[in-house]
Amino acid sequence: MLDKSQKTVDNKQKTIMFPIKEQNREAMREKLQSVYDALVEKGYNPLNQIVGYIISEDPTYITNYNNSRAIISKIDRDELLRTLVEDFINTDGKKG
Repeated sequence: MLDKSQKTVDNKQKTIMFPIKEQNREAMREKLQSVYDALVEKGYNPLNQIVGYIISEDPTYITNYNNSRAIISKIDRDELLRTLVEDFINTDGKKG
């Protein structure tokens, strides 16, 4: 039988897992939403502008308003495309 002090030590030695993929996904979503909102505020068609940026990697598709150009440049385009395709086909990376 374990005493309380031994149980506490055992709990401290356990590895805590964090859902990194979900955290990255949510951070990417927030950044993209921020850029989208800035493009709307400036009167641009945000979908056309973001798609143009993704395809060409030309930052001039994105306004500097609200630091949007710097924000979108921090998003990994490959990871963004992967996430968009996963969401579109609703697989979340699972084969099926």
